[in-house]
Amino acid sequence: MLETGQAPPLATEPRKPVNPLLRRKPVEQMVAEGGQGEGGTLRRSLTMWQLTMISVGATLGTGIFVVLGEAAPKAGPAVTISFIIAGLTALFSALSYAELAGSVPVSGSSYSYSYVTMGEFIAWICGWCLVLEYAVSVAAVAVGWGQYLNELLDGTIGVTIPQAVSAPLGEGGFINLPSLVVVLLAMVFLMRGAKESATVNSIMVGVKIVTLLLFIGIGVMGIKSGNYTPLAPLGVTGISAAASTLFFSYIGFDAASTAGEEAKNPKKDLPRAIMLSLGIVTILYVLVAFVAVGALPWKDFEGTEAALAQIMTNVTGDSFWGVVLAAGAVVAIFSVVFAVLYGQTRILFAMSRDGLVPKVFAKVDEKTGAPRANVVIVSLFCGALAAFIPLGELANATSIGTLFAFALVNVAVVILRRTKPDMARTFKVAWFPVTPILGFLACAYMMYSLPAATWVAFGVWMAVGLVVYFLYGIRRSRLATAEK
Repeated sequence: MLETGQAPPLATEPRKPVNPLLRRKPVEQMVAEGGQGEGGTLRRSLTMWQLTMISVGATLGTGIFVVLGEAAPKAGPAVTISFIIAGLTALFSALSYAELAGSVPVSGSSYSYSYVTMGEFIAWICGWCLVLEYAVSVAAVAVGWGQYLNELLDGTIGVTIPQAVSAPLGEGGFINLPSLVVVLLAMVFLMRGAKESATVNSIMVGVKIVTLLLFIGIGVMGIKSGNYTPLAPLGVTGISAAASTLFFSYIGFDAASTAGEEAKNPKKDLPRAIMLSLGIVTILYVLVAFVAVGALPWKDFEGTEAALAQIMTNVTGDSFWGVVLAAGAVVAIFSVVFAVLYGQTRILFAMSRDGLVPKVFAKVDEKTGAPRANVVIVSLFCGALAAFIPLGELANATSIGTLFAFALVNVAVVILRRTKPDMARTFKVAWFPVTPILGFLACAYMMYSLPAATWVAFGVWMAVGLVVYFLYGIRRSRLATAEK
């Protein structure tokens, strides 16, 4: 019998000497260790619906509320087609995520999938990318929350937060206080435990879905058929360019896979949650985009970050509905901060249990079943980023980190099919191996299309990660200590 918090023993069969960078963690061991932390265990309390809401919560946020201002001028009324193309591109990777989440239902997401298929070094690189993706995403989204909060305050009580305390140094202020506040609020909820946190998240996701449905219901009354012609004024090139921009509105669906050790029935529920969340988000995106470009000429989207609120006001002739949309956006963006912060803590939990980062990140509170120290450390770090650092080009690096992780997942599903063909799988990628290959190529193409400055930021982050791994992780890895 294992004592609480004690991980299962490592495999006892004789091991052949292996390059430390290539050592792989057995799938059986990875799954057996599920939930085991330092001093306690994570609690399996999340239902399929709650997992779906975590995924939707991490995906459905600033993208749909501000992205039309960037995408519509590129594609024109055909931006709806761009949303469909971006959704199909995301679907390739989502299918691979769904298969691996059902086969290896653990908290580490693509980091864990890489560890059991491609070895420790690639897993570390993937995990380091995920740290970048989630941490910078939290900070960037938190900044967006502060902007919408100002709009809401201005529309309701006629005041705004002074720039001195709503912008960081270098952007006209001293501290972005609203951004720090929203991260700390998310931290408070996450410290209560997964079940309680998931309930709060589900309520917030419900609010933002209702807000978007309200926009669709009101906006459809303002549709003018002439706004749909010409359908693609900038041709196929414009549609493709908009699709590349819109792809990043879908990247939160992997958040469900980080809850693998807190799901009641992970093998069945995780694949369903991933696919269902992607379906919900895609349908909402397409409907909102169709109504938006029908109610507002596509050229008028240029330079606006509040197109949906503007449409609501134009259609009704009353600014009240724009304020309602701003309120929905405040809730929507908070739920993104919440869900992404959750994912970040669970990935670090898995990396800590494997010995690649300090043990404090795997310490579980016995009363709540939550990694509270982990939550506090990550929240304070992300809050500081949002409050004091002008993110600038670094925010774009979250895109390349995400695409890199997605690409590895597509590779991992192919490797695991080859190395463990008889492994029980509750979900299988259709049209294998064509689908994961297309998923990998799509991610590689989008990485290639990113600007040079993004690659520079990514390279610097990777260099720091290599230093950390070779000075700390490679020697403290549980697989390394087991070989001694």
